[in-house]
Amino acid sequence: MHGKPLATMLGGLALAALPLGASACATCGCSLSTDAATGYSTASGWRINLDDTFIDQSQLRHGSRKATPQQVVDQPSDPAAAGGEIEKGTFNRYINLNVAYRLNADWGFSMLLPYVLRNHTTYGDQDQPYVPAQTAPGQVSGTRVSGLGDMKLLASYQGFLPTHNLGLQFGVKLPTGDYGGETEDGVVIGHPALFRSGPARGEALDTSLQAGTGSTDLIVGGYYYQPVSQNFDAFVNGQFQAAVAQRLHATGADFRPGNLASMSVGLRYEAHANWVPQLQLNLQHKSADQGALADVTDTAGTVAYLSPGISATLAKHLQVYAFVQVPVYSHLSGYQLFPHWTGTVGLSMAL
Repeated sequence: MHGKPLATMLGGLALAALPLGASACATCGCSLSTDAATGYSTASGWRINLDDTFIDQSQLRHGSRKATPQQVVDQPSDPAAAGGEIEKGTFNRYINLNVAYRLNADWGFSMLLPYVLRNHTTYGDQDQPYVPAQTAPGQVSGTRVSGLGDMKLLASYQGFLPTHNLGLQFGVKLPTGDYGGETEDGVVIGHPALFRSGPARGEALDTSLQAGTGSTDLIVGGYYYQPVSQNFDAFVNGQFQAAVAQRLHATGADFRPGNLASMSVGLRYEAHANWVPQLQLNLQHKSADQGALADVTDTAGTVAYLSPGISATLAKHLQVYAFVQVPVYSHLSGYQLFPHWTGTVGLSMAL
């Protein structure tokens, strides 16, 4: 394959919208593999990758089906609750900078730094029984998050085979993004974004909708790619991420993001030297967030995306790529917002 050295897989990236205390989607972060999008490489040297991902969460779902505001209130995910929060929408944009250095054919290192832009609106917590007035325009509270997210540092080793097409990844996610939340007593913890308009103005946005999670996570992964015919290359990769330390750990104000596992398989059509059509199947599973600041019932799930795309060579050391991810399966716990589609465009440049 042509192009970029190992960089971090963007599945569920620090990026992911991991909603809490709300009905937003906990498993809808970008699961696209940009390593495969531009091609794995053993070439030594530096490479910079910059991509822009859009995720518009506007579809309320429960399990594998669409849901309604009435269901959220009258059939809450927590049977003991006398109502529920009706989310309106979350628009996410992640601008990801990846700086990678491959020491030699065996070892590579990368740093991924996301910039998070998020607009979130909600009708807030509503008591049973549901009435249409609960979703009137005057009930909408909104805010905007903008800032650096959580950085990832990864190393890769692909010296297992003479062909260098089998590799392992390992690394860490650091709590570099703003994080925090609000306790049941109204005490603001950390440095969270606050609602700017509506009935919830001045209250803290849900902890997992902040730019960062406040946790240090360990990451392990692997990948394998292989020509399967004269013109086709195939790949498979996977990654697992789990929090091992939390800055939000006080009694009554703790938060631990759920574990995240992702896997991608795909084909690249290599018949043309300067442009490569390709297709990915991206799978992602997230366990529930934990802690007093977490929405345990509404943050777990499994999703699958079919992702057609293309990469093109603009110059000797410069590639551009674009993908659309279309969800083909979802099974979500509780009530969560889910995208109809997501999009990613990016540039990859060797130095």
